[in-house]
Amino acid sequence: MAESKKSSGSAKSSAKPAAKKSTAGVGAIATASGSVMKLGALKPAKGSWTKRQRIGRGHGSGMVKTGGEGGKGQTVRSGGGKGPAFEGGQTPWARRLPHKRGYSQKARDIGHFRSRLAVVNLHQLAGWDVSIVVSPETLKLAGILSALLDGVKILGGAKSGKSLPSGLRFTDVLFSSSALEALKAAGAQIEGQ
Repeated sequence: MAESKKSSGSAKSSAKPAAKKSTAGVGAIATASGSVMKLGALKPAKGSWTKRQRIGRGHGSGMVKTGGEGGKGQTVRSGGGKGPAFEGGQTPWARRLPHKRGYSQKARDIGHFRSRLAVVNLHQLAGWDVSIVVSPETLKLAGILSALLDGVKILGGAKSGKSLPSGLRFTDVLFSSSALEALKAAGAQIEGQ
C-alpha cells in the first residue's frame, strides 16, 4: 500500500513541468516587454513621496508608548549614552592601568622610540677621496645615501676586488665591530676615539 502511494507521488512530481530558468542573472527580473529590470535600479515613481509617520495613533502604527523617542532622561537626549569606554560601572581599563612615573616602552609603538639608521657598507667607500672627511653630509652629497634618518652606521660588508683606501677620516658616524676592525687595520682616523 505504502509502495503504491510512493510511486504515485513520484509520478506526480515527474509530471510537473520544469520551471524556466532566468537568464537575466541574480537580482534581475525580465519584464513583459523583454527588457531586464535590475533590483538595484528600482526607484520610486516620479512625483511620489513617503507617507509621513503619524505618532501616537495606536499599536498598528508601530509608534506607540514613547513614539520613537526612547525612554526618559539619558536615553531620550540627543547624544545620551554611556560611551565606548563604559564597563558597566566597574573601573574602566584606562583607569586601572598602573600609573607610575614612566611607562614600559614595550607597550608603545616602536616608531617613536627606535632609532632608524642609514647603512653604508665598507665596499661602498672603495673609491672615496681621502681628502674628504666621511660624514653623513658628505655621504649624502656623494649619492651613497638617499636619506640620513636618525644617523649613519658603517657596516663591515666587503666585496672581492674592492679595497679600502688608507687614511680615511670619519666623523659623526657609528661603526659595527667588524667595520671598526677593518678600518683600523687600513689606518683610518676616527674622530672622538
